[in-house]
Amino acid sequence: MSARRPAAKGADQSLQFHTAPLPPGAIAAGLKTPNCVQAAALTEAVRSALDQTEARTRNVTVIVPDATARIFLLDFDSLPSREREALPILRFRLRKLVPFEVDDAAISYQILQQLPAQVRTLVVAMPGPVRAEYESVIRAAGYEPGAMMTSTLASLAALQSTEPALLVNRSGGSITTAIARQDELLLHRTLELPPQPDLLQEELAQSVTVAVAYFEDTMQSIPTSVYYAGPGGAASFAELVQNGDPLAPRIRDLAPAPTHPQLAGLTAGVTGALAS
Repeated sequence: MSARRPAAKGADQSLQFHTAPLPPGAIAAGLKTPNCVQAAALTEAVRSALDQTEARTRNVTVIVPDATARIFLLDFDSLPSREREALPILRFRLRKLVPFEVDDAAISYQILQQLPAQVRTLVVAMPGPVRAEYESVIRAAGYEPGAMMTSTLASLAALQSTEPALLVNRSGGSITTAIARQDELLLHRTLELPPQPDLLQEELAQSVTVAVAYFEDTMQSIPTSVYYAGPGGAASFAELVQNGDPLAPRIRDLAPAPTHPQLAGLTAGVTGALAS
């Protein structure tokens, strides 16, 4: 899927999404290569979707599945303000946390909160070979990869609520639950999903239940809504995980696509990336 933000002032600011089909199994998202199992088919799909945007630039922001990276909320006593001095400290800490080589990994971070004796950071680590795979596909399609964002972090940028919010993002074979309070990220948890349909439904429902309980413990209140990003859209997901429970929080689409009903639940990442 691709989209671009309208450049002209006063123009209709609604996004026009463009898609191209992929064969089943074209991507196997994870921390090991290959992720792009059918690289030629993926390259053609990327080229087709991006060419339809008729963008003036070849530079693109790439959204990748959550399973391709590890995301942490880490606290430090202090952290240098210069990135080149902070990165070695982050890499040292990550060596004990991630199951891949840290020295060639792509590391990005954001300071969420800075107190006199504590610095809370959001850290994203992606294996170097995995990042190189996705970048190679984009370049083979004739475009230049710029920023790379995981699906949930991109989707959170589409969140319009000023109140604490719970997001559920189902992406490929994983589900991520996240809690955000304006610009502050309080929870980011990704789990792999089982392929068996009966176990899958149980795992999805359990993930939502656990996230709602964590939200209640943290915020001292139950979320009135759960924002959903993923295949099928909110109505389909609610039917799958809530079994008609009248007391369950309302599940709503994070980024509705009213003009593209076939894309229900799938536009949040692109919408957020263009909004950020």
